[in-house]
Amino acid sequence: MKTSTLRLLADARSAKAGGEQAMAARQRARLTELVAWARTRSPYYEHLYRDLPAGAADLALLPPTGKRELMAAFDDWVTDAAVTLAQARAFADDPARIGRPFAGRYTLSTTSGTTGTHGIFLQDARAAAVTSAMMARMLAGWLSLRDVARIARGGARMALVVPEGGHFASTVAAARLRGRSRVAAFSVHQPLQDLVAELNAFRPAVLAPYAGIGALLAGEAEGGRLHINPALVMLTAEGLPVGEYARIAAALGAKVRTSYACNECPFLSYGCSQSWMHLNADWAVLEPVDEQYRPVAPGEPSHTVLLTNLANHVQPILRYDLGDSVLLRPDPCPCGHPGPAVRVQGRAADLLTLPRPGPAGERA
Repeated sequence: MKTSTLRLLADARSAKAGGEQAMAARQRARLTELVAWARTRSPYYEHLYRDLPAGAADLALLPPTGKRELMAAFDDWVTDAAVTLAQARAFADDPARIGRPFAGRYTLSTTSGTTGTHGIFLQDARAAAVTSAMMARMLAGWLSLRDVARIARGGARMALVVPEGGHFASTVAAARLRGRSRVAAFSVHQPLQDLVAELNAFRPAVLAPYAGIGALLAGEAEGGRLHINPALVMLTAEGLPVGEYARIAAALGAKVRTSYACNECPFLSYGCSQSWMHLNADWAVLEPVDEQYRPVAPGEPSHTVLLTNLANHVQPILRYDLGDSVLLRPDPCPCGHPGPAVRVQGRAADLLTLPRPGPAGERA
């Protein structure tokens, strides 16, 4: 872990210990810094904010942004004049470069384009360090000493179940970790029985699949085909019905936790024991809004959310329409974590179960 990451982790722990006020103070200072940087280094934001008073850093004054217009103005959006969309697309079109630094210094990931626009997103070294620090804070909140001991007894092996063939965030992360002997990546695209066989051979202590795949693997364990004993299952991407998380935990004999994040902000939040997603509010802002981008009251589902990533200075994300519907918790979470907590309403996956050829009663 780099020294800068260690400093960020120390600050992250201090912010959490200081409670909601400490988180909010850091958020305000970092927002002021980011807006000033974007106005002077990004031609796109210089034009967008041209009528705002100098030093303005009130979110309510900042116009919303979106993926379509930002990608259309990519060369003016980024704050590094040496980076162009043509270069980024050429890099993203080469599977051999997955996980390698773009332009020698940036982490590049792409979206699948399900919203109609393919996004290309860059992280600079600072944003990557913040992501690492938030991951460490997340794990510290998830794992007890008993959990850590169990992971160690299991050889600390981690299985990442990820897609292949694209610069997706999970695929890029897996590629960067693949050189570590205790981390292995498994294709989400292979037949389920092949994935089960590979996981049985690897015997992970930590399992990190998409949530829907986690539910399928729980079914394989219930059917007596998957024989692994992970201490922690980290579910990502789509959401599941609340009861599914308890089923996965029981089937795999593991602590199950989730996270809500995106290419635009890989460290956005992490789930707690109460099934709420706690925002890393010292480094990110998430505004639940209606169709007119007006604030939605806590306890009411939003039409969409506006995301601000306070860590990324190469590609500023300021009041970015993420397209997700969330519900902001109106009261403090019983888990004790300070700051905002949300439940995602717009990333639910439907599981389709079909009869499996073979013994009666098996499902796939």
